[in-house]
Amino acid sequence: MIIGVVSDTHLREGRVKLPAKLTEAFREVDHILHLGDWMTLEVYDQLSKLAPVDGIAGNNDGYEIIERFGEKKILSFEGVQIGLVHGHEPYSSRITTPQKARKAFEGEPVSCILFGHSHQPHLQMDDGVLMFNPGSPTDKRREKLYSFGLLEIKGGQVFPRHIFYEDKG
Repeated sequence: MIIGVVSDTHLREGRVKLPAKLTEAFREVDHILHLGDWMTLEVYDQLSKLAPVDGIAGNNDGYEIIERFGEKKILSFEGVQIGLVHGHEPYSSRITTPQKARKAFEGEPVSCILFGHSHQPHLQMDDGVLMFNPGSPTDKRREKLYSFGLLEIKGGQVFPRHIFYEDKG
């Protein structure tokens, strides 16, 4: 099973155009997970034409997105428990986004935590839990490249990778 992972699209209603690199890759996935800051459900509509979509809301999402997806959840894919959280709440600003995401699932049985918020791609094992931030496909901020992620789940293991690119067109 292959899961497309995306976060921080920050696209405004009426101006939703997902990057070609992302849509091409996500045509080949079994499921898509969005980690918040969709900004509009038009992003969901476009992604759902490619594969089934789930996700959570981020700090820039409105009531409609929060109500539809919630702000934290655990999903199971082929027996692998995956935690989803945006990574902005509710902890001190003195800890990093990965630390906030980890804290959100403290004591919960997850193998992998997917998060966004920082727009910074991240891949690290933390005490046996895979921590993965796909970065942003549309708003790279201080990063050199735009990015999103792919997770392959095989035999109860998760194999993550980032897809990096220069042009979001």
